[in-house]
Amino acid sequence: MKLNYSQDRDDKAHYLLIEGDLIGDEVGPKLVEIVSDVIQAGGRTFVIDLSKVRYISSSGIGLLITMLTKMRNVGGEVFLTAPSDHVKKLLIITKLNNIFSVFDSIEDFRNKN
Repeated sequence: MKLNYSQDRDDKAHYLLIEGDLIGDEVGPKLVEIVSDVIQAGGRTFVIDLSKVRYISSSGIGLLITMLTKMRNVGGEVFLTAPSDHVKKLLIITKLNNIFSVFDSIEDFRNKN
């Protein structure tokens, strides 16, 4: 399933809403560029909504780590929201649940930050 994404922002964060399979294909560099643009604009809080992601490959995991590294290098943070059960299991297996803060929903993130 082809990856589609949209962006949103409010006074708390910049949001990236991803839909489809996160496999780090030709869209991958564009997603990293979005993080770079947010950093250039002074943003330091980036939320990736995974509610409509059904599969993440090893390249997709690398993509998430690249975005996190870019943001942390400037004192920022990347949060993940609403992973499916399948994606949650993957985060646990890869121990990324210890690296990323994961929230049940964007609303949950907003209420806690």
